[in-house]
Amino acid sequence: MIPELLGRLPVVTYLNPLDSPTLRSILTEPKNSLIKQYKKLFELENIYLNIDDDVMDFMVEKAMEYKLGARGLRSICENVLTDAMFELPSSKEKSFHLTLEYARKKFDKSKMSLLKVA
Repeated sequence: MIPELLGRLPVVTYLNPLDSPTLRSILTEPKNSLIKQYKKLFELENIYLNIDDDVMDFMVEKAMEYKLGARGLRSICENVLTDAMFELPSSKEKSFHLTLEYARKKFDKSKMSLLKVA
């Protein structure tokens, strides 16, 4: 009876927004970080993924700019890397170097660039 009673109580909490260094560490440091996940996905297709540091800074900057938080980092990574994930396995490329120019081009082309901060 106690779990049922407690489940009915409203719980409201407030969280502080994540800062840039925290978002950067979420992107790179954990055992299953986003960057490691994408490197593994490319590795499954025998493609070595190399990402510049300024690309990661760009992703964090966009997540901060649009107030997307940690979940927004995944969406940004998907928008930047999806085309390469589908095009490279059919080509003969064995490595992919993700540059800031490529990331900006893919992000600007995506629908995410149309988001407006409230």
